[in-house]
Amino acid sequence: MSITLPQYLLNAVQKQEIDNDLAVLISSVAQLSKVINDKVTHGALAGVLGFAGTDNVQGEHQKKLDVLSNEIFVHGVEWTGAVAGMASEEMDDCLPTPKQFRRGEYLITFDPLDGSSNIDINAPIGTIFSITKAPQGEITNESFLIPGKEQVAAGYVMYSPQTIMTFSFGKGVVMFTLNMNTGDYILTKENFTIAPSTEEFAINMSNMRHWAKPVKQYVLDLLAGKDGPLGKNYNMRWVAAMVAEVHRVLCRGGIFMYPWDNRKPEQPGKLRLMYEANPMAFLIEQAGGAASTGKIRILDVVPEKLHQRVPVFLGAKEEVERVVRYHQELS
Repeated sequence: MSITLPQYLLNAVQKQEIDNDLAVLISSVAQLSKVINDKVTHGALAGVLGFAGTDNVQGEHQKKLDVLSNEIFVHGVEWTGAVAGMASEEMDDCLPTPKQFRRGEYLITFDPLDGSSNIDINAPIGTIFSITKAPQGEITNESFLIPGKEQVAAGYVMYSPQTIMTFSFGKGVVMFTLNMNTGDYILTKENFTIAPSTEEFAINMSNMRHWAKPVKQYVLDLLAGKDGPLGKNYNMRWVAAMVAEVHRVLCRGGIFMYPWDNRKPEQPGKLRLMYEANPMAFLIEQAGGAASTGKIRILDVVPEKLHQRVPVFLGAKEEVERVVRYHQELS
């Protein structure tokens, strides 16, 4: 018999793997993703493509769907009674739960629509979320500065040929596929294991001239293939949406990289620690992989600010460890 998401969450509550509030919050994310999926699916027919004419806190031009997806998430999560506050890549500051709603025990951070550059060309995009326990007292930006290893749940929804929700609450990684006929998320895969070695990598090669020496040399060694120091041929993939890149790594292995580069030397990396790196690192480690900044395990990074950025190397454990060695030897 097919297991639906509500059934799966109920079973987890009964086994005391999660509490009811966490089940409600994950269920809420699933419901909100269906609304976003509907907007994504209709695209130009619903008038939601193109730019919104505003910038987010990172100074990036927002797409209409970025803004709309953020609004859907904010209003949808508020009423659950499961959160004390939320933070989004699209908002300058955190949003404590309004007084008219019950304050829950959790904080949720999210990237409402990852891969915005893919929206108008109908390529994969997604939603990423991370859940932690809320500290006592007033909720401020500093309340969210919690290392990724303290996440209680994290996951993503990918809007593509299939709409897929993948998440973990520390008991391995599970994947649910949306049945478009019934509106149910159905369990389609669990017990993910990322092979420790790989012959596939993902990185934006157009930025190679801007990378630091360790990353540049590592990728040159990958490209050297069987005749190089690594002794095997590698394939390269690049989708330009972290959700799609991580999904591929979970499903068939590989390593995904988004390193620091010298175009903005004062900026530690491109990807956001709270909204992208932490939740994806949590999933990758739950599947037996590894995730690093090149110098430190991502989940050990102590956040200093809400919109902090970090370099990201995640996936097959042997390759991530190799990247770390290159940083140690060539930095």
